[in-house]
Amino acid sequence: MEKTRTFDKKNVLVIGGAGFIGSHLCDELVKKCRVVCLDNFSSGDEKNIDHLLSDENFKFIRHDISEPLDLRNYPELAPFKIEFQGIHEIYNCACPTSPKYFDQNKIATLLANSYGVKNGLDLAVKYGAKFLHFSSSVIYGPRREGNPRIKENDLGAVDLLSPRSSYDEGKRFAETMVMNYRDVNKLDTRIIRLFRIYGPRMKLNDGQMIPDFIVAALDNRDLLIQGDEKFSSSFCYVSDVIDASRKIMEHDYTGPVNIGSDQDVNLTELANKIIKMTGSKSKVTYQEKQLFYTELSLPNTDLARNELGWLPIMTLEKGLEKTIYDLRASKGIVDFKTNI
Repeated sequence: MEKTRTFDKKNVLVIGGAGFIGSHLCDELVKKCRVVCLDNFSSGDEKNIDHLLSDENFKFIRHDISEPLDLRNYPELAPFKIEFQGIHEIYNCACPTSPKYFDQNKIATLLANSYGVKNGLDLAVKYGAKFLHFSSSVIYGPRREGNPRIKENDLGAVDLLSPRSSYDEGKRFAETMVMNYRDVNKLDTRIIRLFRIYGPRMKLNDGQMIPDFIVAALDNRDLLIQGDEKFSSSFCYVSDVIDASRKIMEHDYTGPVNIGSDQDVNLTELANKIIKMTGSKSKVTYQEKQLFYTELSLPNTDLARNELGWLPIMTLEKGLEKTIYDLRASKGIVDFKTNI
């Protein structure tokens, strides 16, 4: 294990840094750190980090983390002096997340949750870096009657042979790998379990609930709910997730810890709220649930509050307002390109 030294700024690596959550994390980290952003654009997007490319404290590497990574092979990282300072913190956000293209990404999902996590952890061992793994509420399985707000010590119930097992069971295995690396290598690791997250930079027409609702409303098309009028879920704004990730990385508490909103939101009410906020003429319709339209558990956030001093602070109305503004602009760019 190499000994890292800190001069004026830490070197941090964000794996999956061009993705929805990863790019927001890069925005925050680059204010005080030197950031190496790694992504292969399987579900991330170059436009998420375009504004950072001119920053001297930000470097992008295009690489698939399921393949081993040697940072010495990238001369563009020379200004960060990694051979002397090493890497101080690693954030692992990498995993394909597109519901629409899930079937095409099953193997890539398996590799991200196994080899990808291993390669990230091997870098943490090499540099003696702190390692934060972004896990998911899917490790608990579907919502269960009588247990709507789930605690971190719940063992969960996941079908390891289901059509979506590469993601659900993959996330469970990834946590197992993180904990075993921690025990064997005396590694400083942390795990956060994210519930449904939304905000700017989510991909359009990708099978995600809130972006799909917004795009449909802007086009005056029906907002389609895959389920019935009782379908509900929770939604946490992305800036609250970034706040949580920074708090746990700076804290002695290592998790796993639930990060999300514990407010149960009815999807029909949410869809109608978006219709009103966009001034749309759309209506709400229903159809049979698809693979990723699952009523997941709500998080019990007592641990996050008591150990980290964290609570989500963004209201749903304000978060939707920010997301609508961003996706309206993104949609305009996409429409313009389509019409050229």
